Amino acid sequence: MREIFKRIEGEEEVNIEVYLDAKEHSEFKPWIFSVFIKYDSFNDSEDGLDAFFETKESLIIALELDEKTVYVGNRLVGEWSELYFYSEDSKGLEANTANVLKPTKYVYQANVVKDSDWEFFQYNIFPSDLELCLMQSKKIVEHLEDEGDKISSPREVEHYASFETPTQKDRFVKNACEQGFEFKDDISGDDIEHGVALVKTHNVTMDELENVITPLIKLIQAENGEYELWSTTLQDEDN
Repeated sequence: MREIFKRIEGEEEVNIEVYLDAKEHSEFKPWIFSVFIKYDSFNDSEDGLDAFFETKESLIIALELDEKTVYVGNRLVGEWSELYFYSEDSKGLEANTANVLKPTKYVYQANVVKDSDWEFFQYNIFPSDLELCLMQSKKIVEHLEDEGDKISSPREVEHYASFETPTQKDRFVKNACEQGFEFKDDISGDDIEHGVALVKTHNVTMDELENVITPLIKLIQAENGEYELWSTTLQDEDN
């Protein structure tokens, strides 16, 4: 499954497309292959973008054809669209890429190096815990908007967290309550043994969710816990 998110690196905004399940293929694919395509090779017109996306997908299909190579993500940085793949074998990647890109007008660069631990993917493509939570939160917000929710309207929002031990959970609850959250209930289930629900009143715009979730995740991580997202009631025109 591919997901898209934005990240600030230094003073530059980077748009990232990531194949979230890519690490399932990591054990036998130690080579990272990058293809940089220069932005000034095409324009921002609809036809120009459609042609680029078609070329991008053609390249992915061509490189994944023998199942030795997997596409893991795309970074849009400055004038360059950076495509990344991991492969069992470094041979043939540049030749296959040339077969797809040389007939086009795109200026590109290709390079292959060893990255057995997939460090580049982990630190430069895969989302952080916060970025992943915000990606998932965006889907919840879009669903609420589809149902007619006034997302700018403050309401009680439940936030969930889970921990390995009750001591970790209790320390987290104490620290979170000092930062404006309220304890609501303990949670347990098939996958959660030491879970907790906290409540805080705020709206559910993406800016506000980021403001609330960012410090909350830091408190959770300090106790080696996991953030289990949030839920709220629908705020429509009648509320």
